[in-house]
Amino acid sequence: MARKKSEVFVFGHVRQAEGHRFVPAGILGLTETEGANVQTHELASEFAYGTGYLGRKESFEIDPVSLAFGDRERIKGQMLFPVNGLGEFGGIRDAAPDAWGRRVIEAQLKAPANSLLEVQYLLHAGGDRVGALDVREQRTSPDSASASDMHSLQYVLQASEAIDNGAAVPANLEHFLGAGPSAGGARPKATVRDDDGALWLAKFPAKGDTFDVARAETCTLELARRCGLTVPEVRYLDLGGRPVMLIRRFDRYWVQAGEPWPEGAMHDTRPGDGRVEGRLPFVSGLTLVACSELESPDKAYADLGRAVRQYVHPDRVRANAEELFARMVLNIFVTNDDDHLRNHGFVRDPRLGSWVLSPLYDVVPRPVIASERRLHLGVGAMGKLATLDNALSHYAAFVPERPLALGIMRRVWGEVRQWKTCFEEHGAKGKLIDQLNLAFRDISEIASPALEAEIRKLAP
Repeated sequence: MARKKSEVFVFGHVRQAEGHRFVPAGILGLTETEGANVQTHELASEFAYGTGYLGRKESFEIDPVSLAFGDRERIKGQMLFPVNGLGEFGGIRDAAPDAWGRRVIEAQLKAPANSLLEVQYLLHAGGDRVGALDVREQRTSPDSASASDMHSLQYVLQASEAIDNGAAVPANLEHFLGAGPSAGGARPKATVRDDDGALWLAKFPAKGDTFDVARAETCTLELARRCGLTVPEVRYLDLGGRPVMLIRRFDRYWVQAGEPWPEGAMHDTRPGDGRVEGRLPFVSGLTLVACSELESPDKAYADLGRAVRQYVHPDRVRANAEELFARMVLNIFVTNDDDHLRNHGFVRDPRLGSWVLSPLYDVVPRPVIASERRLHLGVGAMGKLATLDNALSHYAAFVPERPLALGIMRRVWGEVRQWKTCFEEHGAKGKLIDQLNLAFRDISEIASPALEAEIRKLAP
């Protein structure tokens, strides 16, 4: 099979005195097989930072694992390669389109499924891709296409439905797909801007949905917020009878040029009063654990816990590790078994100059009949088994003391046991609540009698 070598430019979005802009960060070399399908596709990567980029005090690491700065002088002019024999750099892979984005790009280019080289997917992912990177053919290439506005959401939805159904996108709708490739995951979605200019991810219904996934995810994230977890702003829309969930992009922030960094959660900042948009670098758990997609099912929450201790700023390690444990407990209670490593993320906080756990995303309950359930990632000593006893068996990977782990379980359970009330308050009707009833677990279903008694004894 023929192999093709491509070189493209990676750009980083940095803050400068006069505002924010993309600057060249380095050259990415990709060698990959042509004409191969997704199962046999081979990929090798190399990267060299630009000297000018390394000299910028505001620059950031493209990949904190394989492309860490360390001694900037030492890596000047050096060709760098992915760790662990991986074919691609995790930080750049996170800026590439995932399953849905690839389908959008193939529709735009009228190409068969999985027929493009990886470099083509990278180049066509759009200017609003996740994080603070862009990939361009030339150092002088213009900025990539940006998102549609909220008023065109109906047309974006129609174009997405055509792709989801395997149909050709009508010519009058093609230009509305500009922001589609920037979104990851397998379900239809697109990035849009509201009237103020803030960026949102719109998540559409998919062919074969058996319940209102948009309402279910909106309500579950609001439930997670009540559990004390970090959750972006979410909204629910009805577009002509089709449910749409909107979630604020947490990799964007707004600040006035030349002004100090904002306090509090950067993803909660808003446009207006002369503020300009900045971008937060993003990497997935897959990148920080330094493994391939195929290896994700063999990893555990404890691996993410180790990544937190290695890469998160020391001032945030304790809080982030506790929140990661709480997220695992929530996933056990709501049967969210789509908790793979791409659905855990980290953003780089410029105020700390380091990484922190991103807000929560992609949490959807899955109704199943089985009494014994498993998550995607390993939970504890009994593997993926979704029980609180199993989670507690590895508490030391997240918190220093067992009573603290029990307290987190008590806090999450205290809110989840009232999930129906929370869902009703956020617009869920009786039909959806009945459909989701098999997803939510009572504490007696996921805890031994002894552990349940311990948790119940704790003060609310």
